[in-house]
Amino acid sequence: MILLQDPTFDYSAWLLAFIFSYFYLLLAIGIIYIIAIWKVYTKAGKPGWASIIPIYNTIVLLEIVGKPWYWILLLLIPGVNLVFGIWLTHQLSKSFGHGVGFTLGLIFFGFIFILILGFGDSKYMGPAAA
Repeated sequence: MILLQDPTFDYSAWLLAFIFSYFYLLLAIGIIYIIAIWKVYTKAGKPGWASIIPIYNTIVLLEIVGKPWYWILLLLIPGVNLVFGIWLTHQLSKSFGHGVGFTLGLIFFGFIFILILGFGDSKYMGPAAA
């Protein structure tokens, strides 16, 4: 008899194991991301703990790229927030001396490229490398 046709087979144990495995994987990825973004903030001369406070982390990110805090309001407008988020990512890339290629890496492979930005030899060159 095939296991899937067995009426006594209980799927809940397999489902629970999958859910917990997925949870622990996401938790590990989240912790690694927090450590990497913390390092990016400290490279820019800002306190690392600022990277984990919601809303305040975006205000500090705007300071890193050299824009006023009230530009955070642009992130509240649907459609504009997508364009502004990409632009903000490009400004962050430029602030660390990288170009469009690195910006595309941050957009499409953010988890990997934020690790490169945080732990690589990138140096903070000032707001949007002015």
